[in-house]
Amino acid sequence: MQGSQGPNEHETVGAYALGILDNAEATAFEAHLATCEWCAQQLDELAGMEPMLAALADLPGSQGSPAIGESLAAKPSPRLADRLVDEVSERRAVKRRRGMYLVAAAAALIIGGPLTVLAVSGGSDGGKDAVAHPTSPAKAAFEDMHDRVQATDPTTKVNAVVAVEKKDWGTHAVLQLKNVTGPLKCSLIAVGKNGERETVTSWAVPKWGYGVANAKTEEAKNPLYVHGGAAFTPNEIDHFEVMTFDGKRLVEVDA
Repeated sequence: MQGSQGPNEHETVGAYALGILDNAEATAFEAHLATCEWCAQQLDELAGMEPMLAALADLPGSQGSPAIGESLAAKPSPRLADRLVDEVSERRAVKRRRGMYLVAAAAALIIGGPLTVLAVSGGSDGGKDAVAHPTSPAKAAFEDMHDRVQATDPTTKVNAVVAVEKKDWGTHAVLQLKNVTGPLKCSLIAVGKNGERETVTSWAVPKWGYGVANAKTEEAKNPLYVHGGAAFTPNEIDHFEVMTFDGKRLVEVDA
């Protein structure tokens, strides 16, 4: 965001999804959306998040996104959080209420998977399970990225392929995960050469799993694709770990 020049059109997708643009701004963004595939994909991922983000923005003491981020999932790198907060601080000063929604959205996006990867679908028992969206843009990103590393754990037999690309803010990472069954809640952790650990993204594995070769359904045979970011540059990362929320390491992949 550049002060009086207004936000970049691509950066407006979060505000549009939240319904906080005025009529003129919404009309201008819709004209851009009609020709921008990237914004259309981001809008699809953010759809339905407005009530949750609005509730987050109304939390007492929610004047900055790090506190919100800590309450949602494993804490991301402070460097990455600070950069995203800085991007919204100027607009928040001008339009305080609108800015509070954007801070909540920034906090959600910092931690990656828990909010952007999960979707709700009915289980066979009539309940609802959190599962990864089968058409996530993460798969398309994975197929376009050629810097990949992989490993299969000799004990768990879980296979992971991590594709990475350097960004100005750090590293964009996409995970392809196979031969894992649930129910589980997991995270992809980037471990730096300095020993620091950063959560790249998190997700849920349903009981039928992902990438199971002898599964009875296509849903279970398909690998899981999730993506997220770390403040590390690629050459600062020593390895990646796929960890369950209860501390079990499913597979480790050297960077």
